[in-house]
Amino acid sequence: MGALGTSRSASSGGYQSEGPTRPIRPTRPMRPRRRSRIALRIAAKILLAVVLVVAAAIGLLFALTPSAGQASALVQAQARDRHIGYPGPTVPRSFAQALIATEDHRFNTDPGVDPVALGRVAINWILGRQDQGGSTIDQQLAKNLYTGGHSGFAEDLKQLALAVKLNQAYSRAQILRMYAEVAYYGHGYYGLDAASCGYFGRPPDRLTVVQAAMLAGVVNAPTYDDPLVYPGQARTRLVHVIGRMAAVGYLTRAQQTAALNAPLGLSAVRGCP
Repeated sequence: MGALGTSRSASSGGYQSEGPTRPIRPTRPMRPRRRSRIALRIAAKILLAVVLVVAAAIGLLFALTPSAGQASALVQAQARDRHIGYPGPTVPRSFAQALIATEDHRFNTDPGVDPVALGRVAINWILGRQDQGGSTIDQQLAKNLYTGGHSGFAEDLKQLALAVKLNQAYSRAQILRMYAEVAYYGHGYYGLDAASCGYFGRPPDRLTVVQAAMLAGVVNAPTYDDPLVYPGQARTRLVHVIGRMAAVGYLTRAQQTAALNAPLGLSAVRGCP
């Protein structure tokens, strides 16, 4: 009874015995799928931040960069300095198709810059990967006319803004003509007319498909793809250009095969008669 009374007394005094201690469960490791979702959300936020920063920079540069109306005068000045005719010849269809297929296959629909390519470049930059693509024909023209052919972070942003301005100010045919006029084709040839006469001894409107493709391909690396100095490398580049023309629908498979088997026809005499 005394023990019982003591127990009751303790209970009435507010002392209660603690129940059995629950074991502490170990923390579960984060599931791989959840980690992937978190990583993707972080990457998306970083990408959004980069896009917003770039958009703001482009907006500022759009206000600060020169007018695109100067482009034709700049082309004329370069032609005069290089002693080539201005305006240059009309860009033949085969050259235009080869250039567009290789350098900027969304040329006829993009606003001067390629949002898809820019997004790919941004993602690869975030992931630490190399990506040399993304430069449209408009951007390349802006590079040649406004930034002295130089590249760098500031120059690339300037080229983005100017490419949009060029797209708004000129037709697609005018952009191609200006580009063809100022491009360097290797072997000392500036301008499509000089390159066509220099390599093949004929004006641009008489170029074959394979000749037009060679000229369109050489502008990417005119020193290393010069067919007179590095014929092997020039041939590799030519095969790539012809393949791109077929891939985007400018050539059928039969036409692709015929172009690859056609002679290039380099002229022993430099210049048009």
